[in-house]
Amino acid sequence: MNYIDRNNVSAARLRGLEEDLSLTTVQYESTISILYASYIVCQVPSNVILNYVSRPGIYMGCAIVCWGTISALTGATHNFWQIALCRIAIGIPEAAFYPGAVYILSRWYTKKELAFRSALLYVGLLISNAFGSLMAAGILDQMEGKLGVRAWRWLFYIEGAITIAIGFIAMYTMPDYPHNCRWFTLEERLVAQQRLAEDGGEADVDGATDTALRGLKMAWTDRKVLLLMTMNFGQLLALSHVNFFPTLTQTLGYSRTVTLLLCAPPWIFASLVCVLNALHSDFKQERFFHISWNWWAVMIGYVIAMSSQAIGARYVSLFLLANGYSGFALTAVWVSSTIHRPTVKRAAAIGSVNAIGNLGNLVGSYVWNVRWGPTYRNSMAIGIAGISVAMVLGFIIRRDLDRLNRKLDGAEATEPAENAVANAGTQERVETAAKLEGVSVEEAIARKRGFRYVL
Repeated sequence: MNYIDRNNVSAARLRGLEEDLSLTTVQYESTISILYASYIVCQVPSNVILNYVSRPGIYMGCAIVCWGTISALTGATHNFWQIALCRIAIGIPEAAFYPGAVYILSRWYTKKELAFRSALLYVGLLISNAFGSLMAAGILDQMEGKLGVRAWRWLFYIEGAITIAIGFIAMYTMPDYPHNCRWFTLEERLVAQQRLAEDGGEADVDGATDTALRGLKMAWTDRKVLLLMTMNFGQLLALSHVNFFPTLTQTLGYSRTVTLLLCAPPWIFASLVCVLNALHSDFKQERFFHISWNWWAVMIGYVIAMSSQAIGARYVSLFLLANGYSGFALTAVWVSSTIHRPTVKRAAAIGSVNAIGNLGNLVGSYVWNVRWGPTYRNSMAIGIAGISVAMVLGFIIRRDLDRLNRKLDGAEATEPAENAVANAGTQERVETAAKLEGVSVEEAIARKRGFRYVL
């Protein structure tokens, strides 16, 4: 519902939203992009706050209820300024969801498990593009004029109400953290914490000096985080077609209802690929190539769409474009395994990479200009440029991590074990890990020396 409520403006456009609100092309594009003004700004503070919230289920549930309410209110708008305010407002609670959900998963699963679990989360977002289109097709086709209300308004009312209900359910069903999960026994909580301590060589907690501001500073001064931010910007610029997917599908020449139905198969295909790709990534303990092969698929999809106006070729290109999100699903996972401790730095890094990445979506809102349709060759050329930048930066990140791993190999072979503990915060987390695992501090340090980055 996070993606459905964020992108239902695209479906509503097919049933008269632009005409009823008297929107110009620029105003419609601004309606799409203005959400990212608040969505981007709020992701980092939300994730840092989440690190200190003891009941993340309540926090996330409240955010879901809030954006569901705002989504429903969007159906009552009558001009550009009203819908613009709703779009700005909905970005604030929506900012809590995806980076927050990935962060919560990283507090439960090891790096050998995280990609698959995050893929299952992201499949929900991909499926929403498929079934969101099917749901929109049904509502827009059947609800026109019911109770004197346009069908596109019903779209916001119905989908917003569903989201609100899910939010209240989430408050009571989402788990908290391993150390305070309400339905775990004390022994189960200890086991959950031990798994993460063994995986990272340190307890998955913050030290006494790991404040929110220090976490932000550590994240924003880390070269790896800065490279991941820029890589994600290029990636999401190339994948900004998601906000215009119904419009691109409409260029095939079918009716509104058939157009929305045709939107579903590419996203169902992408969902299947996403899960299989993540499973293999966990099995091989590799990230870059499992992300980047999907970028090649996007580039090929753009080339096909730019070079042919045949219906079959353009529809195949939509499958390849949708498949790009199978790679994006692993981006936050790569951030999590690269910036693994302390937790406040990891929370800030995940939020920052996702936030800066979504600047690509913001820019992309203006890239898919209707004046460049129906071929959108200029838009696709910009997408190819964005994915090329992401490819280069991703390779640099992989090279840097490989260099760090070789440095760790050398240090393990030649340096004293005590050198593995770089500062007081690390020492504190290692000592906590020793207590959780029931081993000596020396043994815990030895285990920490076995940590390696996932390339």
